[in-house]
Amino acid sequence: MRVARTWAVALTGLRGELVEVEADITAQKPEFRIIGLGDKALGEAQRRVMNACENSDMRLPDRRVTVNLSPAGLPKQGTAFDVAIAVASLAIDGFVLTESLARTVHIGELGLDGRLRPVPGVLPAVHAAASRGFERFVVPHANRAEAELVPGIEVLGAVSLAEVARWHGADVEVPDHDPVPGEARTGAAGDPLDLAEIVGQPAAVEALIAAAAGGHHLLMSGPPGAGKTMLARRLPGILPPLDDEAALEVASLRSLAGESVVALDRTPPFEAPHHSASIAALVGGGSRTAQPGAIARASRGVLFVDEAAEAPGGVLDALRQPLEQGRIEIHRAGFRAEFPARFQLVLATNPCPCGEYGVRGGTCVCAPSVVRRYLAKLSGPLLDRMDIDLRLQRVASSRMGDSPSVSTAQARERVAIARERAARRLGGTPWRLNADVPGAWLRQGPRPIAREARRTLETALQRGGITLRGYDRILRVAWTLADLAGRDEPTAAEVGQALFLKKGVVS
Repeated sequence: MRVARTWAVALTGLRGELVEVEADITAQKPEFRIIGLGDKALGEAQRRVMNACENSDMRLPDRRVTVNLSPAGLPKQGTAFDVAIAVASLAIDGFVLTESLARTVHIGELGLDGRLRPVPGVLPAVHAAASRGFERFVVPHANRAEAELVPGIEVLGAVSLAEVARWHGADVEVPDHDPVPGEARTGAAGDPLDLAEIVGQPAAVEALIAAAAGGHHLLMSGPPGAGKTMLARRLPGILPPLDDEAALEVASLRSLAGESVVALDRTPPFEAPHHSASIAALVGGGSRTAQPGAIARASRGVLFVDEAAEAPGGVLDALRQPLEQGRIEIHRAGFRAEFPARFQLVLATNPCPCGEYGVRGGTCVCAPSVVRRYLAKLSGPLLDRMDIDLRLQRVASSRMGDSPSVSTAQARERVAIARERAARRLGGTPWRLNADVPGAWLRQGPRPIAREARRTLETALQRGGITLRGYDRILRVAWTLADLAGRDEPTAAEVGQALFLKKGVVS
């Protein structure tokens, strides 16, 4: 009896667990069996591995071969275990060097002709194994650039199984195969849109800059053509570039979603699901594997929902828990997956179904009850989590040259300076953005806003105009406005402006 071992990675969400792939041969009736709690795709690996070995002139032993994926109690999904199963099975008969296999992680799907096919999730899988000390990796050729984003490792981007076997010391001829191409779709962002293209909405631009500086959630309501979508799409461009950790997390999520990843993109992601998207499309999941939804893919960036009041009932309420916790958990029978959900939410809606309610010069044809039902689709608890409520009007031609436009570069510089001030002030705490600071710390911490400055806010709270959660969110925005103005502490002017933004501003 001879046992050969190598390694693979099982992904549950972004968390990767090392899987020891061990193959054993016994002098019994010929059979090839894979055990270890695999799904249907993994169960079908038996035929893929046998045919790939046969067509690569590396026939498996004509005896009973058992492949165990350990730990056996860990659910394993997908086809990324094929290469590890194949090389471990070849090693039990001495075809490849077992010492080389034991220190190498193999990831990839096999075609029947022996070529390696790309699989999703290579980046988080390699990162998980590298963090546990592994330095040698075999991945499909199409996934090589993605795997090499993890520093300090050796990567073989293999075209065929024979190439993998030769890397491990086998004396085999490598066929002249063309590499299997990767997915052409990519999540990388293009050139950021310029904020200077927004004309006639100076108050809206300032509110957008404040949202970017403090990481605040933003609701925009106004008629069609007021510029809601233009504003939202320019928000990522004025956010600071992602650091190494955030860029790696974003790239890992794109990899897990099946997108082509060849470099770390420093631009914050922008996700804009259609308003008819289901809860599963937002949250993510799947019956056998956990795929990231729009919420997770927007982490470290912006989640924009246009026509929010048209969304199916209850769908947007699925955002409430991720907004508070910064993560999202998907529970299925047999596994639990967790994804990051540290995103900035931007909602846009018309004031009524026809879009003309309250619009200067417009004629609304909607009955009052229809308007109430339309706006009631955005629940009170969700609206209470929005820091800024921006109400827009259409741009009048006579106002287009009233004030000079702010460019994306200028706005990004202002945002960076304001965030730097906030980080210095919050030094020694676990928070770096004003939007992340708990309400209790704002109200009772070492630097509460002066009572005189909060007088109008206290009055609004006593009269029931805002909730305590809304009170805290207004304090956060007030601190952001003070950071943008270069003040050490918000004055009554910043608090009043923050209250105005929370309750609605007319441009």
